[in-house]
Amino acid sequence: MNDWVSELADRVIAESERRAPGKPVVCASGLSPSGPIHLGNLREVMTPHLVADEIRRRGRECVHLLSWDDYDRLRKVPAGVDPSWEEHIGKPYTSVPAPPGSPHANWAEHFKAPLIEALAELGVEYRGISQTEQYTGGAYREQILLAMRERSAIDGVLAEYRTKEKEPAGEYFPYRPYCSDCGRDLTRVTAYDDESTELAYTCACGFGETVRLAEHDSGKLVWKVDWPMRWAHEGVVFEPSGVDHHSPGSAWVVGGRLVGPVFGGEQPIGPMYAFVGITGMAKMSSSRGGVPTPSDALEIMEAPVLRWLYARRKPAQSFKIAFDQEIHRLYDEWDALGRKSERLPAEQAAYERAVGTASGPLPVTPRPLPYRTLASIVDVTTGDEEQQLRILRDMEVAALEEARPRLDRAQRWVETQLADDQRTHVLREPDAELLASLGEGEREALRLLGEGLDTHWSLDGLTTLVYGVPKTQAGLDPEAKATPELKAAQRAFFALIYRLLVGRDTGPRLPTLLLAVGADRVRKLTQA
Repeated sequence: MNDWVSELADRVIAESERRAPGKPVVCASGLSPSGPIHLGNLREVMTPHLVADEIRRRGRECVHLLSWDDYDRLRKVPAGVDPSWEEHIGKPYTSVPAPPGSPHANWAEHFKAPLIEALAELGVEYRGISQTEQYTGGAYREQILLAMRERSAIDGVLAEYRTKEKEPAGEYFPYRPYCSDCGRDLTRVTAYDDESTELAYTCACGFGETVRLAEHDSGKLVWKVDWPMRWAHEGVVFEPSGVDHHSPGSAWVVGGRLVGPVFGGEQPIGPMYAFVGITGMAKMSSSRGGVPTPSDALEIMEAPVLRWLYARRKPAQSFKIAFDQEIHRLYDEWDALGRKSERLPAEQAAYERAVGTASGPLPVTPRPLPYRTLASIVDVTTGDEEQQLRILRDMEVAALEEARPRLDRAQRWVETQLADDQRTHVLREPDAELLASLGEGEREALRLLGEGLDTHWSLDGLTTLVYGVPKTQAGLDPEAKATPELKAAQRAFFALIYRLLVGRDTGPRLPTLLLAVGADRVRKLTQA
C-alpha cells in the first residue's frame, strides 16, 4: 500500500495532465507574514513540498509556489510591540515599519526572514511570490477588472452564506483600494463604471478620489475573491488548507464556487490539514510571544527529524512537536528507525523523505549518539567543550565535529528548555553526613562500584556495572532476570549514587553521569 504522499502525487499528476497536458505540475502554499510564522503554518508549506518533491523524484517537472500574502492589511499590533504602531493598522504589511530594533525593511520582511532561512535548512525548494509585487506591478489588472464586471454574480454566491442582513451600503464591490492619502484600506467604493473603469472611493480619513481601475495598482481583491483568482491565474493543481478554511462560507468553499464561473479555472486538489501541537515550551516562549516557529524547532532538533514529523502523518492527522523531555523519546524512536534493517513501506518512504529530497541528501550527524546522552553530557559539563570531548572519547568519538550538529542541538535544548531546578550540579565535596549515616550494605555497594569503574569505563560497561552491583550483593548471576525485589534494590542503589554525586534522588542517565564526572571524582564523592 502506498504512503499518503505517493497517493496524493498520483492524483496530482493525473489531474495536472487532464488540466494542462505537458506543462509543469503546480503546487501552492500561502502564508501571511502578520507575525511569527509558527510550526502549524509550516504544515501549509511542508504538505505541498513533500508532494512536489515526490513528483520531482519521479522525473516530472513540478513547481511549488509560495505566495507571501504581504499585501494584506495589518489588523492588530501584537503584544510586545510599541502601541504607537496602531497608526499603521489598515496598511499593507510591506508598508508597515518593521518592529523596533529589526534590521529589515518592513513588517513583512521581518517575519518572512526567519522562515526563509528555516526552509533552506529543511531543503524546501519553492518559488516565492510577493503579493505586493504582483498587485502593485499590475499582474492582476485583467483579473481585477473581470471580478468587478462579475460583481453581481460574486455577491450572489456570498449572499448564500451570509448569516445576517447586508448593511444597506449600496452596491457590492469585490475590490478595496488603499487610500492614496493615509495608505490604509479604510475605504469604501462609492461608484464604478465598467466601460471607463473609473472608480470613486472615500476613506475614513476624509480623503476621496476617482481613479481609472485599468491603471490603478494600489488596492486588492477581497480574500474570498483573491484566492480563487490566483488558482486560475497560476493554474494551481494542488494546495492544502487548514481546518478553518473548510467551514460553510469559508474562503475555500466560496472560492470553489467562484473559480470556474468567474475566472474560468478549477479548484485545486486540496486536502484539509490538522492542528500541530507543542509539548513544552520553556524559555523561548517569553521572548517570542508563545508561538514556537520552525526556527525555534531547528535550534533543538536536526532538519531530518523535523521533516520526519510532517512526513509520517497524513495531513488530516494532528501531531505534536516536543520541546520538553519528550524530545528524548522522539529521538530514540528516530534512531531506532534509522537502525532498522527492514522497514515497512510507509516507514521507509517517510524516512527517505526526511533524510533528503529529490535534489540530494540533507546533512546528518556522522556519529549520532543518543540525544538524551548528549543532553546529559552538555548539562553536566555546563557546555565546556574540553570536558565534552573527554567524555565523548570514552564513547569512541574522536572529535566534537563527529557528534555535530546533534550535539549543538542538544546543547541548545539544555540552555533554553531545561529549567534551572532540573539542571545537574555535581557536588564539589563529599556529603560527609550522608556517608556517615550509611549502613554496611550501602557501603559495600559503593565499594563494588568504585572497584569496578576502571574495568567498566564505557557507556555499556558502566550500565552493566551499576545494574550488576545489586545482583552481586544478592548473590545472583550477572545475567539474572530482574525480580521486583531486585528492581527495588537497583532503584535504591541508583538514588544513593545520585544523592552523593548531585544532591538529589534523580538526574541524568547514571552511566552518562559517571562518565561525565570521571572515575577519580566519583570515588572521592562516594567512598565513606
